[in-house]
Amino acid sequence: MGAVMKEAARLYLMQLQYGGIPEDIFHFLTGREKEMLIEREGRFFLKDAERKRIKVVLTGGVFDILHIGHIVTLSEARKHGDVLVVAIARNEHIRKKGREPIHDVEYRKIMVECLKPVDLAVEGFDKPERMLELVKPDVIVYGYDQKEAPAPKGVAVVKLEKKVDDGKFKTSRILEDLGL
Repeated sequence: MGAVMKEAARLYLMQLQYGGIPEDIFHFLTGREKEMLIEREGRFFLKDAERKRIKVVLTGGVFDILHIGHIVTLSEARKHGDVLVVAIARNEHIRKKGREPIHDVEYRKIMVECLKPVDLAVEGFDKPERMLELVKPDVIVYGYDQKEAPAPKGVAVVKLEKKVDDGKFKTSRILEDLGL
């Protein structure tokens, strides 16, 4: 990735983290970085031309008990773009599926964000459309066992086929083996 792409990626991630880059951070940016941004309602965002320099990949999951299957999925997802954003399922989402989360969403978010392929982990929303509006991905990647949802026009969808050991490393199997 070239220097300008790296700057664009870094600024994109900052704008995601802060809901737009605040003035107190903007103040410390280089002249070139400031030129890449546009102000909207007191916050700074990448100009469209700068955003187009990077390919943003969005994937998501529960990530309640991290295992090798997650690592493989995130590593494969990363191959489809320059920036990997991971949506972490909210605690309520897990409960709707009939179980209590082992770890709180904030814990899971931190754990996933520490993984090498991941640039940013964000807490999911009740409605997937809100995540799409926030991230504005170029590519959405689904793991082999995830159900695909309709993607916005112009957004590529990738369904990964790679998996590790036919279910041995699935969270449900690990929980079952632990008696949870």
